[in-house]
Amino acid sequence: MRKIWVPAALLMAAAGWGANQFSPLLGAYQRELGLSASVTTGLLAVYVVGLVPGLLFGGPLADRRGRKPVVCWAIVLNAVATAALMLGAHQVPWLAVGRVLVGLSTGAVLAAGAAWVRELSHPPFGAASEDGAGARRAGALLAAGFSISAFVSALIATLGPVPLVSAYLPHLLLCAVTLPPALCCPETRVRPEGPAQRGRAIRDPRFRRAVAPVAPWVFATPPVAFAVLPGLVTAHAPGFQVIYAGVVTLFAPGLGALVQPLARRLARRGARVTAVIGMTSCAAGMALAAVAGWLVSPWVGLLAAFLLGVSYGFTSTYCLTMVGRIAGPAELAGLTAVMWVLAYLGFFTPFVISLLSGVVSAPTVLLVLAGLALLTLLAREQSHGDGQERRRAERVQRLRDSGVL
Repeated sequence: MRKIWVPAALLMAAAGWGANQFSPLLGAYQRELGLSASVTTGLLAVYVVGLVPGLLFGGPLADRRGRKPVVCWAIVLNAVATAALMLGAHQVPWLAVGRVLVGLSTGAVLAAGAAWVRELSHPPFGAASEDGAGARRAGALLAAGFSISAFVSALIATLGPVPLVSAYLPHLLLCAVTLPPALCCPETRVRPEGPAQRGRAIRDPRFRRAVAPVAPWVFATPPVAFAVLPGLVTAHAPGFQVIYAGVVTLFAPGLGALVQPLARRLARRGARVTAVIGMTSCAAGMALAAVAGWLVSPWVGLLAAFLLGVSYGFTSTYCLTMVGRIAGPAELAGLTAVMWVLAYLGFFTPFVISLLSGVVSAPTVLLVLAGLALLTLLAREQSHGDGQERRRAERVQRLRDSGVL
């Protein structure tokens, strides 16, 4: 019973694999198909076009119909999306179709799968838990698939035959292997005994003031590592770009998965510290990425990827832990979906940097992003202080009303 969450968590890894196997191939598509940097980063970002409806519909659907059917059908669609990407090696429009379908299916898995893994981790299903283990497991398996897939894709694209087709085969195999065991996992959705109170969690001040400002930075950091840094630091050796992208992707999201157990332990003492570490690492990583671009230094770029990976691990753990504390069982998948929508806004970062390249250099934009990350942290800390003061005043007023003071 203790390990019944494993098959469901492996589906999170499969979804993470499908989401990021395309990313390190940007240089190969530019070289093999003659696509521009704006087109390739646009294909990276169009993933979000499918992701948002997948999250917004998948989360509430999982709250109404169940986690298991939403996740399992989404993994099937994820495999179909990979097949479309394989066709894109010969007909470019299939790349756009595949990326949208990847986003749609990944969004549904993120929303429903995170709730499913969390609930399988804490039987009886629907019971509240403050330790964040389920959130950490979902985030760690997602990050593992996210990082390993990019390295494997880059390796196959560099050494294998028909690289823009064969690089996608491991994901099809992973889907085929992980889906059957997950079909044997129990459903965890608990029907509320009273009338449903939809939307209460999203109106919670803790979500609006503490989670929403931090969430976009969750996925602002990994794309900078694998979609921006390789082009900046391999300018003198463009043939090295694909494998370098694979290495930094393994390094950044992979490190994010490794630091999540530490982030979870710190979150037990208070989630605030995970936000502080995550956002500080984000600012430092963005600043160091700017320095790597100015110096055209792959080694400084790796150090920047290290910090960006730490940021990804801590900010994702912080947001998932806070969502688990705010939402009840009937709203968990829905609020998780909203959190992921906000998080994936950060995925547009490479596309924005590419669009601004004719006006301002990429290192300059990265330095601005570092400043914005610090401002976000300051705003979050201010809201935390205001919240503490408000709660203190409410306690004093209650004591006065009861005649104690």
